[in-house]
Amino acid sequence: MDTYEYSELLKALKNKVANVASIIKPQEIKARLDEIERTENAPDFWQDIQKAGIIGKEKAKISALLKNYENALAAINDASELFELANSENDLETINALFDDAQKLEDTITSLEISMLLSGENDGKNAIVSIHPGAGGTESNDWASMLYRMYLRFCEREGFKVETLDFQEGDEAGLKDVSFLVKGENAYGYLKAENGIHRLVRVSPFDGAGRRHTSFSSVMVSPELDDDIEIELEEKDLRFDYYRASGAGGQHINKTESAVRITHAPSGIVVQCQNDRSQHKNKATALKMLASRLYELERMKQQDAANTGEKSDIGWGHQIRSYVLFPYQQVKDNRSNEAFTNVEGILDGDIKKMIEGVLIALKS
Repeated sequence: MDTYEYSELLKALKNKVANVASIIKPQEIKARLDEIERTENAPDFWQDIQKAGIIGKEKAKISALLKNYENALAAINDASELFELANSENDLETINALFDDAQKLEDTITSLEISMLLSGENDGKNAIVSIHPGAGGTESNDWASMLYRMYLRFCEREGFKVETLDFQEGDEAGLKDVSFLVKGENAYGYLKAENGIHRLVRVSPFDGAGRRHTSFSSVMVSPELDDDIEIELEEKDLRFDYYRASGAGGQHINKTESAVRITHAPSGIVVQCQNDRSQHKNKATALKMLASRLYELERMKQQDAANTGEKSDIGWGHQIRSYVLFPYQQVKDNRSNEAFTNVEGILDGDIKKMIEGVLIALKS
């Protein structure tokens, strides 16, 4: 990096901070925080616990956003002033130190952009994730299992907690279907970027001839809804099936039909749950999963987005991301148009940077 490149970087980062400021309006956030403080100091504030909780969540969200903005603004201003001073005094040591910290400065501004992008109504909520393999039998089942492991490792890296809601093992390898709940701050905000079809190209370990195979799996992500959000479900639209739940490898098969499958006829959405020994609890969880999926479907319709996967063929032309393991190694996202060569790391859950690139690309 030279002085010209660094000065151009500063200009670009200043523009990004200014763009964020024009969207989030820091002065309005400060005014709202003052208003919240006055409300909290009112003697009857805690009489309405539900309202107090809503206000508390809003305060935490906008306070964090304002803090990220102020940190980014201070960082870019400090770097600009120091660079100008070092240039005027021909202080090469300071200039080189600024060059070394350039990536850290970029990361600070990216963090601000992401915090702005994750300030949506549902972004802070938990996420319900379902993975379903496409046509292809064992090969696709194995690919679905690889994606499941990728998300589990991502959640582990981010400190998210995972609760398996339904797991159906493949006949020979992998899995036929899996649904799980991800709990943590901005879980849905991040994982919503994974909604769509994921394509894998590799030499199949299940093909004795060593031929190249292409597999597809759909990933569907929806926010876990708060109890105060009601989705109308009519009994006539629902079909309930009950069956015996089993663990991985067919172990621990329940003697009672505790597992629940619900089919919503108008949308074609199917959800199932077998994570509890109680049929009643599994039914309640499955209904919650269905409401979440219907909410997400309606949200996507309103945004004129692509459908969630239930109405699309899992196949060529619908994928959001390609994972190529042969003849070369590359993961490319079709929305951000970014390509990554760290395939092993990505499949081990190192996907945060890739997701952030998608969030920024979709917003721009």
